[in-house]
Amino acid sequence: MSGEAERSEASERASGATASEDTSTDSDTAASVDTSDYGTLYVVGIGPGLPGGMTQRAKDVVRTADCVVASNLYQEFLRRDGTLPPEDSGERPDQEVVRSTMGRQVELAREAFERVRDGEDVAHVSGGDPNVYGKSDLVYLMAEEDEAYDVPIEIVPGVTAALGGAANLGAPLSNDFCTISLSEKWRGWAEIEEKLRAAAISEFVVVLYNCWRDYERAVDVLREERADDVPVAIINDAGRGDAGRNTEGETHTVTTLGEVADHDEKVGGMGTSILVGNHETEVWENDHREHLVTPRGGRDVEDF
Repeated sequence: MSGEAERSEASERASGATASEDTSTDSDTAASVDTSDYGTLYVVGIGPGLPGGMTQRAKDVVRTADCVVASNLYQEFLRRDGTLPPEDSGERPDQEVVRSTMGRQVELAREAFERVRDGEDVAHVSGGDPNVYGKSDLVYLMAEEDEAYDVPIEIVPGVTAALGGAANLGAPLSNDFCTISLSEKWRGWAEIEEKLRAAAISEFVVVLYNCWRDYERAVDVLREERADDVPVAIINDAGRGDAGRNTEGETHTVTTLGEVADHDEKVGGMGTSILVGNHETEVWENDHREHLVTPRGGRDVEDF
């Protein structure tokens, strides 16, 4: 049964509707609500967070929003070029900035729904891309939980760490790749291990997120299905320069799958991701530095 049908059936049961009575549904009621004066709830991906790594669309939405929901770190990033004005400057008296914290996400989502109904545009800021372990799914889950079907929602994409880190390295994601989060907050290790093994067997280049959690265990699983000499890169604060959480600033360390654990000091916190190449990934050097390259299907120059 579809979600809309379930809502209709529940509405009929609650009102005791019969064939001769009013059989309007919750969705019918939501559809009849005049939303012309509503604002929009934007979930905005700001990429690494610094001005140069944001899309123009993301900047425009944040600058013009009536309310911006962002963590202290992201507020700091957004103030660097005036996407948000300096704190307590009074430059945008009609714009409210609300601090986002992990324990308040449900509360903030509900507050955002009410603000939108009151006519405000709300920018809920998410690092990287909202659809890559970001905040977009939470907003939709809360909209379903609160039956907020009347609230307009728009996702503004951003550059996720996998893509930002890959750009720093060269062309490691030019063939098929996947991302896997090592966080066990919403799923068990057995499921994570199954995905790691399937990705390794399928020859995906793999980008690991949340690497402060059991990255050694993840590497052990990948080593069972992939050669120890495949190139690996440990990436910290991709696209953030010296402004991120890593004490050494933005770094990337090229090693091999068999030697990742030898660089344990490079695996920091939430800003760390690990890119694991496949049998086609190569270390390519020019006069300036090392790059990682994964050819797409073994193509030659003549193929172009």
